[in-house]
Amino acid sequence: MLQMGMTPMTSFAELPDKSLIAAVRTLAGNERQAMARLVASLAEFDSRRLYLGEGCSSLFTYCTQVLRLSEHAAYGRIEAARAARRFPVILGLLAAGAINLTTVGLLARHLTQANHKEVLASATHKAKGKVERLVAGLSPQPDVPSTVRKLPAAALPRVSPHPAAAPVPALADVSEVDSQSKGPASAPRPPRPAVVAPLAPERYKVQLTISRETHDKLRRVQDLMRHANPDGDPAVIFDRALTVLLEQLEKRKLASTALPRPAHASKPRSRHIPSAVKREIWARDGGQCAFRGNLERCAEKGFLEYHHVIPYAEGGEAVATNIELRCRAHNAYESERHFGPRGFMLAREGWPVGGDRLGLDLVDGCAPPHALESTSVCERTKYNKPMSGAR
Repeated sequence: MLQMGMTPMTSFAELPDKSLIAAVRTLAGNERQAMARLVASLAEFDSRRLYLGEGCSSLFTYCTQVLRLSEHAAYGRIEAARAARRFPVILGLLAAGAINLTTVGLLARHLTQANHKEVLASATHKAKGKVERLVAGLSPQPDVPSTVRKLPAAALPRVSPHPAAAPVPALADVSEVDSQSKGPASAPRPPRPAVVAPLAPERYKVQLTISRETHDKLRRVQDLMRHANPDGDPAVIFDRALTVLLEQLEKRKLASTALPRPAHASKPRSRHIPSAVKREIWARDGGQCAFRGNLERCAEKGFLEYHHVIPYAEGGEAVATNIELRCRAHNAYESERHFGPRGFMLAREGWPVGGDRLGLDLVDGCAPPHALESTSVCERTKYNKPMSGAR
């Protein structure tokens, strides 16, 4: 129990690492149990329509106005409650953390008495993307037609020709400026994010916005590919372009090649990682961060770097037995753990960053200065002074 004047943050700040890890896991488990009980109570509350007697017209209104839940939280819990009334097994899965509210929301409309056990078992401990693919298998959608169209131009504010006129808000919509009586002007909607969503097993919808220059390139490629792609389907072009780009990236970053040259041993005390070693490491680690925590291996597959297990400054060689893949965060974490906070801070204060200086070849290339805080500190911290200027 917290003492008088002690906040939750200060109480946790006093805990050692192992105790904090245990506390976080315990609290998360307690939260899941409480959430499952709330969902179960809302299911019964809804069946009795008790919200009417409390002066609310719907359970959603009761949750947002009386229970003070956010609209998103209320919607998710109500949907889970109504699904749990049909399939009570959902409550146990929620309490155990086997599924979450997002999973229930995606699956609820597709569950039946015949399939719910199998579907819920398939969704156990699955991320949202995998659950979406599961839903696509349960209810396949037809392919969307390929279309390329110009988006309407963003409305620009009207500038008054009279200096004495009231200024027009910079983000106001023209239609709202023209009709002040309709209410205050509002900011334009933010651009919609790119969409990659499964429609059916092995079929995906991709939606994005491109620039005029990219559009012109697309039209030019369509014209040049008419013999192989008569209707100019962008999906065909997209696949061909990605195939070429993927080959280029794998060749540059992973040293991938159909005809590898005979492997040559790297020079003693060389920072350079031979191409044959890169290929072996990538295949061995499966293109995934190889850091293993107390519970499981890191699942990150982006921002990967080649990591010296024994640092170069301490005699570590650029051989497959001493190199592993690390995501940028875990590479920085291990560097700080090995060299200490001071060594990590030296990189942020201007020490040179790059595979040829630091003994760490970055899969994504040398890190720019603004990324120093997330780039690993290397053996360069063992030297007496930083290097000023490029070599």
